[in-house]
Amino acid sequence: MRKIFLLAFAGLLASCTKTPEPIKIEGFAQGTTYHLTALLPKPEDQALVAKEVTDELKRIDASISNYRKDSTIELFNAQLDTEPHEVNEEIVKLVEQARAISKASKGCYDLTIKPLFDLWGFKKNVFNLPSDEVLQQTLQLVGMDKLITVDATHLQKTLPNLRVDLSSIGQGYSVGRLADILEKHGATSYIVEIGGEMKVRGKKADGSPWRIAMEKPISTERKVEKVAIFATGEPVSLMPSGTYHHYFDSNGKRFSHILDGRTGKPIEHKTAMASAFMADPALADAWSTTLLCVGSDVGIQLANEHGIAALFVDQEGEQLIEKKSSALEKLTSVKLEDAKQDQ
Repeated sequence: MRKIFLLAFAGLLASCTKTPEPIKIEGFAQGTTYHLTALLPKPEDQALVAKEVTDELKRIDASISNYRKDSTIELFNAQLDTEPHEVNEEIVKLVEQARAISKASKGCYDLTIKPLFDLWGFKKNVFNLPSDEVLQQTLQLVGMDKLITVDATHLQKTLPNLRVDLSSIGQGYSVGRLADILEKHGATSYIVEIGGEMKVRGKKADGSPWRIAMEKPISTERKVEKVAIFATGEPVSLMPSGTYHHYFDSNGKRFSHILDGRTGKPIEHKTAMASAFMADPALADAWSTTLLCVGSDVGIQLANEHGIAALFVDQEGEQLIEKKSSALEKLTSVKLEDAKQDQ
């Protein structure tokens, strides 16, 4: 399950004109870009921080990337048996966090859904409408219940060809790890962003809040719809998920890349975007995907039940309808404004 991007990061942050100037670190990782903006107590540490960021991204890639055959998770996936295999503590922790969220969604969100993603043609970007028979056969290869956590460092499959894909939680986890590096160097004011997923803490050098533009969830437009103002400086992660940048149109019908793990089919509800505002970026990442998967009607109930500050945007023809969870209505650390109010 892929994530959407917030609009171009570099152009959305108002520059700090007062000293100290924020340091900026950016590059490419995980198939996308990353940007860090931070006020460091020792700005001369920027080169050291940049190296630690690069090293940590490489380490994470070697652990949880599904795009390299020698990563720890892909070596586990390649074991075509039902024996316990050693992975590492961070993989097991991510699996267990995702498992709890999968249970809450009654299986809509599932880390083992990759065979369905490939079946529909999203891997090669060539649409394939599977028959019901093939779809049901592929569904037998999917299910978090087929993945056993043996202990803190070992996983076990009950189905030899089960595959685990951590991308729906791993990018948020990476955001958190980079934020940890900044905090280790004493930074209490920063933005860490990978592919539009971010964690924000503190305020700019002049005391004004960080402001992040959120994209309008329409596939034919690239416009700012909302502005998230991180008013209090408390650490908050913003994770958006959307249906409108990766889909197939076939015979007058749109097929989203967001697949329901229970049915094996693309979601068909009217929710175009779901965003989660939470302290933990890994959890926010997984929950935003989950809330988009179940749609706003069920998603509001789930968010309220679990105390998640969530914003949903449903599309009714050309009209966009916003829905907020109770926790978002009460949230004081982040204020959402219409883009026109920010101009």
